[in-house]
Amino acid sequence: MAFLTFVDGSANLPKELLEGINVLPCDYLVNGESKTYTGDLESFDAHAYYEGLKKGDKIQTSLLNTATFLDHFTPLVKEGHDIIYISMSSGISGTYNAAINAADELMEEYPERFVHIVDSQGCGFGSGILAMKAADLSRQGVDVREAAKMVDEAVPHACQYFTVDDLNFLKNTGRVSGVTASIGTVLNIKPILFGDKTGHIISCSKVRGRNSSISAIAKKYQEKRMDTPDQTVCISHGDCLEDAKTLERLVKEINPAAKVTIASHEPFSGAHVGPGMLGLFFWGTER
Repeated sequence: MAFLTFVDGSANLPKELLEGINVLPCDYLVNGESKTYTGDLESFDAHAYYEGLKKGDKIQTSLLNTATFLDHFTPLVKEGHDIIYISMSSGISGTYNAAINAADELMEEYPERFVHIVDSQGCGFGSGILAMKAADLSRQGVDVREAAKMVDEAVPHACQYFTVDDLNFLKNTGRVSGVTASIGTVLNIKPILFGDKTGHIISCSKVRGRNSSISAIAKKYQEKRMDTPDQTVCISHGDCLEDAKTLERLVKEINPAAKVTIASHEPFSGAHVGPGMLGLFFWGTER
């Protein structure tokens, strides 16, 4: 490979999509007990995790710090490898800045090497599909600097739309106000959310009822999708597989050529969106 591609566990990639991609672990606490998520979705008990959130489990997440990146990247850079790391959005985590600090330090010490940090302006599959693109470019033998430019240019086209079942999880992380969460709960209002150009999560519309929110996400796919050779579409869900299958069916009705992957939403960012999160990730004309 021309260079090494890295993500962290929040990229949400199941094993079948991890070819050529290295995963950094994410640490978090469940009711004060330390946990590490290594990116192994197959071993993640999503049902138990999201049921725990419904029952009041307290989850605390923390950014990946500069030392973590240095620990993992330094031996590889010493061996002569260049690296592209796809970070979760700088708008929702300090992980991006920690990675930038590590990259600057490594390239100062090893000026012949290139370590590039991509701000995905998203999370979950939003960074995962960018990592898949980077890994594919590496397999093709594309120079790391050219590949870094191409992945950066792809960021605005990595579309990601999602809804949540309980607005209180977003309220607890400051994404919506307490008043909005209360009104939404009483009136069964479901927001359609996405990562904007600054990487912050904002609402692009609101609908009433779960079925309407699933249809609204599918409509975004119809409006934004690009007809490209790469028809990758990813769906993640917070223990609501039947809703995910409904969304898959709607996507297939719009584009029968879509290559759809469904996976449980990983625990690291799952704590912030909660049970019932349903997200659609795809290549589009714009966000």
